[in-house]
Amino acid sequence: MTADTIVVLRALGLGDFLTALPALRALAETFPTHRRLLAMPRALAPLAHVAGVADEILDAAPLAPLAGIDAAPAVAVNLHGRGPQSHRVLLRLRPVRLIAFQHPEIGVTAGAPRWREDEHEVLRWCRLLELSGIPVDADRLDLLPPGARLPAAAPRDAVGATLIHPGAASAARRWPPERFAAVARAERRAGRRVIVTGGASEIELAHAVALQAGLARDAVQAGGTSVLEVAALVAAAARVVCGDTGVAHLATALRTPSVVLFGPTPPSRWGPPAARSWHRALWAGIVGDPHAERLDPGLARIEVGDVLAALHELDAVAA
Repeated sequence: MTADTIVVLRALGLGDFLTALPALRALAETFPTHRRLLAMPRALAPLAHVAGVADEILDAAPLAPLAGIDAAPAVAVNLHGRGPQSHRVLLRLRPVRLIAFQHPEIGVTAGAPRWREDEHEVLRWCRLLELSGIPVDADRLDLLPPGARLPAAAPRDAVGATLIHPGAASAARRWPPERFAAVARAERRAGRRVIVTGGASEIELAHAVALQAGLARDAVQAGGTSVLEVAALVAAAARVVCGDTGVAHLATALRTPSVVLFGPTPPSRWGPPAARSWHRALWAGIVGDPHAERLDPGLARIEVGDVLAALHELDAVAA
């Protein structure tokens, strides 16, 4: 590794990567001759290459030491968190320059930009870079369709379908499966094909929604799909219905109309850009714990009728 290397830490999930795209693109353009190393989960590497924001992916877990770096980088950028643990992960590399938020336990961050708790996730990292002298366009959230084929098991009429993704990382952010099934049934009655997606830990949930909705078995695309195949499904869909999770950010990046159910975190922190009229963010106005083990009371207040009304609004926008 040469000294003209930039290491960026973002060892988080799919939505975290996609909300950081404007910042990652700004770094790529500001340091065009540097070798760009992006520390993130390797499963997401194909999307990083599609976006053109990294030369190499360092497979990384949250706050774990970074391996495979044998020389001090010119620049280390913390797009992971406020510190101090994430700051220390990068400082172990002895970078010439650290770009990070100020933290009282990390002396080299004195005078750096301050963290704001209520800031939108996209704007947070754009502000960090801008105040560090790096211009950023916060609207650069788009991905070109990745060119990947749909999963081999996907039905032939997946193009133009309504994609329903009932899963989320925590119980607090998972709308009840019977309500997703009711939305799926309504979409079927309207003459639309429905696809249900899910991660490796959400296969049972996806099949439960499909069963309650009376969908064919091939409507479930869960567990065996790569990140590029999921992106291909989202890109092919006519609309997406999901909670506050990575698939919602894929819909934003691929400009697929969506209805996203928020709670306990408000859309002002993680929602699609307000100027994009083909997205609808539903929220009951109640803030809670996004890591709780029970359904968030605010999310529970969103009814099936609210989602169907939002989908009807998307029809009007499309028309």
